[in-house]
Amino acid sequence: MAVAASSRAPLTWAVHIAALLLVALWVFPTFGLFVSSVRDKDQIAVSGWWTALTSSTQNQVTRAPGADGQIERDGVFVIAGNVLEGGSGSVSHFGFSSRAPTDFEAGEVATLRDGSELTVQEDGSFEITANEAFTKSRGQRIFYTATAPPRFTLDNYATVIGAENLGQSFINSMTVTIPATVIPILIAAFAAYALAWMRFPGRALLIAGVVGLLVVPLQMSLIPLLSAYNTIGAFFGVPAKTYLGIWLAHTGFGLPLAIYLLRNYIAGLPSEIMESARVDGANDFLIFVKIVLPLSFPALASFAIFQFLWVWNDLLVAMVFLGAQDDELVLTGRLVNLLGSRGGDWEILTASAFITIIVPLLVFFSLQRYLVRGLLAGSVKGG
Repeated sequence: MAVAASSRAPLTWAVHIAALLLVALWVFPTFGLFVSSVRDKDQIAVSGWWTALTSSTQNQVTRAPGADGQIERDGVFVIAGNVLEGGSGSVSHFGFSSRAPTDFEAGEVATLRDGSELTVQEDGSFEITANEAFTKSRGQRIFYTATAPPRFTLDNYATVIGAENLGQSFINSMTVTIPATVIPILIAAFAAYALAWMRFPGRALLIAGVVGLLVVPLQMSLIPLLSAYNTIGAFFGVPAKTYLGIWLAHTGFGLPLAIYLLRNYIAGLPSEIMESARVDGANDFLIFVKIVLPLSFPALASFAIFQFLWVWNDLLVAMVFLGAQDDELVLTGRLVNLLGSRGGDWEILTASAFITIIVPLLVFFSLQRYLVRGLLAGSVKGG
């Protein structure tokens, strides 16, 4: 007994360490995403989220007012302003050329090419002075290095939440996701019971086919499925871009995994319960509804989590079967449009990503107690 206990101890520690590593792999990126979503957009561009509580050094450029902004002071013409534009921080270096943006320390006097003088103070205030009036309407560029304290804001969320038609896109995603999660569960539950407890010719081939479909890439089957749907829909007069099409598409892509998980779980249920029910006169439908479904709830919840997450985060299938029109966009498509053509708006990306995962997180935490139970039962039992 002592030997067995001592041999289990290292394995137990290994399991705990592996679990902690998996938790860290999920928690740290999520926490970093949240921190980035409430940071100032300029600081997101120059430093990582782990530096959010420290000051950041940024090299920036601004343009002074043109000749219209000059004033005359004791016979000297002056253009004044502040490179920080009222923001907090301090300037350490400045310059007037992109080739030498940090040539001068704050407080020094830099002589420009036209003979005027530029001075930038630590608080960001600057003056350009000249003995003759300025004539250029376009102001002088000022390069500077500023150290800014950490800045947090909710403007990123306000931009995303205030986006036009975002509410409609949220409704579109819910309209797609809920039926696309429920329909394959209903179909797969019936199929899984039949493959687990009903004897009929070709059952083994069907099981092998289901396992084989698990490895079929979505991208390879998407176009044939779309062509078949359009052909059948045209025959029955069904429009091409409808919710019915995307429900059927997600049902088709989700059924192999659903049948595989549920069949393994249902096959592991005690055969004595089924035999007792048949002795009492129950047919297969009553056994399925009254016994199998209540006992299979952990497996059903496990697949519901996977299917919901997959459909909610999907963009490709939604764009193909539902369309990219403004009133048809799902939430992921709407948020992609907010990023612009280059996708460089990191503050929008982080805020929109965190908003997108709120609903899947709620679903996961509400059903997570069934997840491990359903997966483990389906993996160690078979029929």
